[in-house]
Amino acid sequence: MTRHEELIAALQHYFGFDAFKGTQEAIINSVMDGKDSFVLMPTGGGKSLCYQLPSLLMDGVAIVISPLIALMKNQVDAMRNYSDEDGIAHFINSSLSRPEIAAVKEDVLKGKTKLLYLAPESLNKAENVDFLKGVKISFYAVDEAHCISEWGHDFRPEYRNIQSMTERIGRAPIMALTATATPKVQHDIQKNLGMLEAEVFKSSFNRPNLYYEVRPKTEDVDKDLIRFIRNTEGKSGIIYCLARKTVEELAETLRVNNISALPYHAGMDAATRTANQDAFLMEKVQVIVATIAFGMGIDKPDVRFVIHYDIPKSLEGYYQETGRAGRDGGEGNCICFYSPKDIERLRKFQRDKPVAEQEISNQLLFETQSYAESSICRRKLLLHYFGEEYECDNCGNCDNCKKTYRLVNESEVLCLIIETVLQLNEKFKSEHIINILRGVKTAAINSYHHDELENFGSAEDEDDSTMQAIIRQAMIAGLIKKDIESYGDLKITPEGRKFVKHPTNFEVPLEIHDEDEDNSIVGNMTGSAAADEVMFSILKDMRKKLSKQLGVPPFVIFQDPSLEAMATSYPITMEELQNIPGVGAGKAKRYGEEFLRVIKEYVEENDIIRPEDLRVRTVAKDSTRKISIIQAIDRRVALDDLAESKGMSMEEMLEEIEAIVYSGTRLNINYFIEEVVDPDEEEEIYDYFKHAESDNIHQAMEHLGYDDFDELHVRLVRIKFHNDLGN
Repeated sequence: MTRHEELIAALQHYFGFDAFKGTQEAIINSVMDGKDSFVLMPTGGGKSLCYQLPSLLMDGVAIVISPLIALMKNQVDAMRNYSDEDGIAHFINSSLSRPEIAAVKEDVLKGKTKLLYLAPESLNKAENVDFLKGVKISFYAVDEAHCISEWGHDFRPEYRNIQSMTERIGRAPIMALTATATPKVQHDIQKNLGMLEAEVFKSSFNRPNLYYEVRPKTEDVDKDLIRFIRNTEGKSGIIYCLARKTVEELAETLRVNNISALPYHAGMDAATRTANQDAFLMEKVQVIVATIAFGMGIDKPDVRFVIHYDIPKSLEGYYQETGRAGRDGGEGNCICFYSPKDIERLRKFQRDKPVAEQEISNQLLFETQSYAESSICRRKLLLHYFGEEYECDNCGNCDNCKKTYRLVNESEVLCLIIETVLQLNEKFKSEHIINILRGVKTAAINSYHHDELENFGSAEDEDDSTMQAIIRQAMIAGLIKKDIESYGDLKITPEGRKFVKHPTNFEVPLEIHDEDEDNSIVGNMTGSAAADEVMFSILKDMRKKLSKQLGVPPFVIFQDPSLEAMATSYPITMEELQNIPGVGAGKAKRYGEEFLRVIKEYVEENDIIRPEDLRVRTVAKDSTRKISIIQAIDRRVALDDLAESKGMSMEEMLEEIEAIVYSGTRLNINYFIEEVVDPDEEEEIYDYFKHAESDNIHQAMEHLGYDDFDELHVRLVRIKFHNDLGN
């Protein structure tokens, strides 16, 4: 019997398959020939079988180094189902008692066990190293190998010790496996494991069945999310959040809206986590709301949607998590909600880390942000990031490819970009280059005197997103690249240097908006988000009339987002009105009666069926924290001290206070304003808001002057203004 026939027979006997997928057989042959191998295979490609099958056929026990207890248990259970012998696969980790570990070691010594899973922490323990020295090792498999690299999305310091541990135990072939690795991460993995000469097996990253979409993350994100899930007819899905608290709150919100959902995060006790995971796998619940820990190694083939409620920290993480959708080749919707505020919040979390770590995290975040804001085919961008070229310009299965674009020749701007990068000796990142060309004076530009460059302000009419799109398109075309060693500095390739000497047409796809025809501003700056523009207009007129009667600016009564929500959901009772964002009990009582009367009349006159069936029921969020903030302010606690005691940034504290005040609750912060704001400055800011048409902070800063006024002070006085006149 040939090796091929032997492998096919074993594949049929143990796993019930008649043929291998992709490079599986070549990988198995490599390890059976005693060679090191690096396996780069997307989620759902069948990585596990690459080490499971040879372990059953080779002498000794295969050591599988795996990062998650849930992953180990899942795979051990699966292997035991393939065999008559329970002892064929075991794991050693912190979930086992000493007697249980002793029983595992006994099975290993008797030769019953062919696969032994260990966490890297367990591999580092001297007692386990000493035990494994006396065991014949067939090979080592390092699963989720991206954890080795600091450029990977789930870096774990313990993974860096694997090579020294395996050398102490005894040399055997090493197989490193990952679903996500850029060329830089791949090199890091191979170098750290001492396997630079390994055979490399790369499968395509393209998952044609997955649909990629990025949606703006607005105040109505929960409503958007619930609408989407209700339209999925009970199909299974995963929602990823970055914070445990968000996981708990969102799962509760889904439940009160009649969607079966459970939370999953590392802060829960192991028994609850396991029970929730099993409930999802057994389809007792439709949705699991989780942090990124959930899903690694979970073999559920019919997950029909993966939603990122928060923008991920890296494209590697995003790709791996979306890869859990449609593993059976069927429908897989990958929706990501994106807000620039989330990026800024993630960057703030990095501030206390070492500089090198900050640089890496910021660069990974920048790549994610670029992906979210890009107008280029999402699939093309993702594959390019992982070093794979996608030949088509339109995949037909992402939101960008379903939009209408016009191709714009941007060769002139690209030449300016390349020239500026070369003038600066290729030592700066794209943000800095764009700021120079747009004529933006940042601290870095002032420090380096780059405002004195000839190209400074030469592309001031171009917006930031267009400039980023040009750079991304130039990277895909091979004219520009990012140097990963210098944390993302732009470098010009030989092709880029030729281009700047002999420019040709360079077309970039830019989205066409309906407003383009009359040259008005495009995007979210125009129009309203109201479903009923007529109702919205009536409410605005009524607000204007009321503002004249009371002598206060219209925005003090209700802000535009509140009116937009009213013109979408048509509240006709006081209770419904208080469910509108920005309308608390105080404002509802003060201004609500007249608005409710007008809305009710409009609904009756126009026979409008109100969207009550789509109304998102909310659960009380942070009520304890809000009460404690109100009580602390009543005790005149300094706001910066209060923020620190709550583990919040000052900006987050102001957002909380603004939400409290805007909803109609009186909150006197004069004591703090007196401490930090000059009286003349306070008077000027207050006077501005008296006469302003909007309380938009950026408009206020532009009017008052960024150099003369501190944004924190303006926000504080704005809160005082709303408190004085609106509550």
